[in-house]
Amino acid sequence: MVNSRPPHLPPLQALRALEAAARHRSFSRAAEELALTHSAISHHIRALENNLGTKLFRRTGLTMTPTSAGARLAEQVRGALDQLEVALREASDVAAPPVVRLQVSVMADLANAWLIRRLPSLHAQAPELDLHLRLHAEISPPDPYSVDVGIWHQRVDLPGFECHNLIEDHVIAVASPALLARYPGFTVADLPRLPMLRFALRPWRDWLLMAGLPPEEPERGPIFQDAGLMLQSAVAGLGVATARAQLAHDYLASGQLVQIGTTRIPSSLHYWVTWREGNPREKAIHRFHAWLKEQIAGIAPAEELQQ
Repeated sequence: MVNSRPPHLPPLQALRALEAAARHRSFSRAAEELALTHSAISHHIRALENNLGTKLFRRTGLTMTPTSAGARLAEQVRGALDQLEVALREASDVAAPPVVRLQVSVMADLANAWLIRRLPSLHAQAPELDLHLRLHAEISPPDPYSVDVGIWHQRVDLPGFECHNLIEDHVIAVASPALLARYPGFTVADLPRLPMLRFALRPWRDWLLMAGLPPEEPERGPIFQDAGLMLQSAVAGLGVATARAQLAHDYLASGQLVQIGTTRIPSSLHYWVTWREGNPREKAIHRFHAWLKEQIAGIAPAEELQQ
């Protein structure tokens, strides 16, 4: 596709269509976001390609992958739209601080058991940050280009992405005081007598071995895919659970859960904070990441809560 004429400035809607399609890797999802039809997005992209004289997207299976030219243009458009939004906000209300919206995808267990209850602190420290949270439940991360920040169990090993391990953690066993009260004189050796909640991504075997108990997996009891839901079930007295100490911290601090014994084993799952280098909102992303690290640093170890 060759075009010797300089491109004219395209309509703003076409540029928004390009940015959304590149971010989602999908014309359909871009159409949903912008309240347009799939054909309207396709029309805008074709018009841009004709205007620029270059291909902006290629179909790869079910994914619309931006070309190098399309990716560069979408990134620049994204930055320009952010600047335009800030300028419009400043013009409409000079007293209001500019708001930076961050699309954040986070593991559902971390969000429900830890992150959400700490967001008032973030708002107090950085009121300009407006988080749009998307919960993620799978081990494999979603498309990292679709959000500004991801907090996922797996690294994103793609060029141009930063990945930082958020939590160095270990796994403990916890139960509600009400449940333990039903077993007078309870000791760690009595644990197999209790109902044991099962986590699909972590067997009991390693913890039981470390505690010097027979490493026999429970044959009965509910199985959870989400560690946050399992913790809530433990709080409700449904059974004893293994849990990451950081996720259980608030429940231990409030007395809703207590740690069983002192046994702890390494956690096999990490939380990787991930973002794309050169993101127009990178300053806000760094602020959010710094706040996350502050929150982790301020949490007392689980064993201190038992004293």
